[in-house]
Amino acid sequence: MESFSLILAIVVVTALAFDFTNGFHDTANAMATTISTGALKPKVAVAMSAVLNLVGAFLSVEVANTISKGLVDETGIRPEVIFAALVGAILWNLLTWLVGLPSSSSHALMGGLIGAAIASAGVGAVHGDVLVTKVLLPAIAAPLVAGIAAMLGARLTYRLGRKADGKAAAKGYRAGQIASAGLVSLAHGTNDAQKTMGIITLALVAGGALAPDSDPPLWVILSAGIAIALGTYLGGWRIIRTMGKGLTDLQPQQGFAAQTSAATVILASSHLGFSLSTTHSVSGAVMGAGLGRKGGVVRWSTATRMFVAWGLTLPAAALVAAIAEWVCGLGDWGTALVAVFLVASSAAIWKISRREVVDHTNVVDDGPEAAGVVTQAMAAVTPPPAGVTGEPTAAVASSASEPKAPTATTTV
Repeated sequence: MESFSLILAIVVVTALAFDFTNGFHDTANAMATTISTGALKPKVAVAMSAVLNLVGAFLSVEVANTISKGLVDETGIRPEVIFAALVGAILWNLLTWLVGLPSSSSHALMGGLIGAAIASAGVGAVHGDVLVTKVLLPAIAAPLVAGIAAMLGARLTYRLGRKADGKAAAKGYRAGQIASAGLVSLAHGTNDAQKTMGIITLALVAGGALAPDSDPPLWVILSAGIAIALGTYLGGWRIIRTMGKGLTDLQPQQGFAAQTSAATVILASSHLGFSLSTTHSVSGAVMGAGLGRKGGVVRWSTATRMFVAWGLTLPAAALVAAIAEWVCGLGDWGTALVAVFLVASSAAIWKISRREVVDHTNVVDDGPEAAGVVTQAMAAVTPPPAGVTGEPTAAVASSASEPKAPTATTTV
């Protein structure tokens, strides 16, 4: 076996950076409903989620093997191809985080890998049967199954608890939410951390540092688990706000039903080796739970924007990755140029996000729905008119202050 080359080291570091973004991008999957219903304090919730993500990373390698051995032909993949795939996935994660949309980190990674592989070796480098059966079909089925299960579960919990004392029942369901949120975090580590393990393993095989058909080494499992745990602890507060308040208003009974349903779907998919999107599963469960309470609503304007982001994830990440692979193919200077572009773009997105900070201190406030988030993000990247310094424009102020339709809300 060959020793680590510079490009291979860059790929490993970039993969762990993606894993980090995956962690804070997907924290909402486990903890948004728990935070929004007041079952846990925000910082406590993300700390618990981080620990369980790390534990979950050690439970299985089936999804990692799907990526490293199944999705693309590993014999024709170079480390530069994987680097380009990661560039596409990271930039999509950061852009959707900026506007507070819960898109799929998993599909961003899959799209990036597909786009870079096609740009490098042609369409034949992608195993279409694996793509359809273990990526696309689960993407459609998971939110539907989780949503229906959550809706039925929420209705059942209300029916069973209709004669119970309201305060005692709410307290019990909040305790149940904490347990189910922990299960979702464990499932997320089992499924999503493995995707980075698979990418790093594929890179090691492509770079000659690991034999073909190898399982992820222990150091890969450990580093991927730590990276996703650190990202989770930072908390993707923008997306937590959207998931907890933007889609629907959940009571503890609904939060418990949503998280239990999503965790069941994710764990079953991980066992089968499906590269499932935890975001799709949890979002479907949240919407189903929202409809499971009499008088409950789903804000379909937010959901529609989320669906559009889901549909764009694979092709958008694939396109960016394909362009990055073409530039990397120009030589070492091309790879360096792509690396500089990734760092500069990431820094610019972070700087834009500081114009309107969302963190643990205001994540449960009645923030804007996703439409407002997108509007404000677009306004943030538009230079203010001459003579205007720091004051919101009339359009943005109007959007932010526009009254919402009346909905049933949770008292926290």
